[in-house]
Amino acid sequence: MNRALLTIDDLSSRNTPALVDYLNEKGITAIFFAVGQNVERYYKEALYALQNGMIVGNHSYSHPAFSSISLEEGIQEIEKCEAVLNRLYQDSGTERRYRPFRFPYGDKGGPHKDALQQYLREQHFSKVNDTFIPYSWWQEYSMDTDIDTFWSFDFEEYKLSLDPAFTRDSIWNKMHETIPKSGSSLFGENNRHILLMHDFDETEALFPRYYQHIIDHALENGLQFDAPSFL
Repeated sequence: MNRALLTIDDLSSRNTPALVDYLNEKGITAIFFAVGQNVERYYKEALYALQNGMIVGNHSYSHPAFSSISLEEGIQEIEKCEAVLNRLYQDSGTERRYRPFRFPYGDKGGPHKDALQQYLREQHFSKVNDTFIPYSWWQEYSMDTDIDTFWSFDFEEYKLSLDPAFTRDSIWNKMHETIPKSGSSLFGENNRHILLMHDFDETEALFPRYYQHIIDHALENGLQFDAPSFL
């Protein structure tokens, strides 16, 4: 049996409510990682995600590569987004029980990685339960001990608006790779995953209801979705 936790980066967009409605129809609770300036732009849409059962975590304020900025600037990015999310949770009337964090691009800060991990621990950010991930590379790269939330499979659907050579077929082909270039294969006996998708209006414009097509295909191939839990 294949099981997975769904995470969605770059909340929020005009399309967020439709995405949330679809997830609720399928009984899927996702962790949305919010970019602070996106939330400020589409505030009602972000409120909708919280008020309809989703968890919203921190994905920085302006989505920089953390290895390209100073430690102080990285902390400012996190704290500025925290201020936006605290207001969002308060306005939604939802208790903020968990505070997961994901680095933009999965860039953990280069020379500042250890200091940033220490900061996340000291500030009591929440570690997503990843004890079910079975792949040796997960431990090899310290994903099991780092506080931030990484992923084991990326649908890469965001590339539709960036790379003309990347098509819908590219998504299906990636989903069925048995020996992927990075990460681990999506389908396979007892595979377990933290999945990465994105909340992009640009993708929606090119591939309407992309999230539904992708998740429906995963469900048809036996993937089951777990609710988020935290260590």
